[in-house]
Amino acid sequence: MGTFVAITGGFESENEQGEVTEIEGGGIGVGTANVSPEVMRYQPLLEKYAQKHGLDTSYVPIMMALMMQESGGRGSDPMQSSESYCDGTVGCIKSPELSIDKGVLHFKSVLEKAKYDLKLCLQSYNFGGGFINFAMKHGGKYTPELAIEFSQIQYQKVKHTGNYHCVRPEMIPYGACYGDALYVSAVGRQTMSV
Repeated sequence: MGTFVAITGGFESENEQGEVTEIEGGGIGVGTANVSPEVMRYQPLLEKYAQKHGLDTSYVPIMMALMMQESGGRGSDPMQSSESYCDGTVGCIKSPELSIDKGVLHFKSVLEKAKYDLKLCLQSYNFGGGFINFAMKHGGKYTPELAIEFSQIQYQKVKHTGNYHCVRPEMIPYGACYGDALYVSAVGRQTMSV
């Protein structure tokens, strides 16, 4: 059974059964997140590095939901921060604390570049900062359609490498196999319905 965390996020509330841990914060809505005990154990480190990097700790619950989506709190890189920290290299981080430090820093960076649009921030955490530039040229905010279009374009650029495949079978017909075009809704399921 997972642990539920009261979050501040732009997601609607839904009723769930389970252990409830409340985290208060402001600025991005109210809801609950279903996170594993493995993710829950990193709450103090997320708070520590949010404070270190000048990020309001009200974002800790959404970062917990993000971590749940990335790794379930397992492994040496629970925030999957290697690519943003090591210029695209996967697996360079071998310490959960370093992963959290660099993951919080990356989250803050994309949040600021996304002008505090949480959905744009989350999708950019997955795709990289280039998605923010793309979104700004196409309406200025996140939409699921833009995420799919960006994934299609980027996949065409990298599919020849053989390093990319669709993480979601439903994206195969779209050729949207770069990153996770449904990342915002996936993180949202950890928190609320998006």
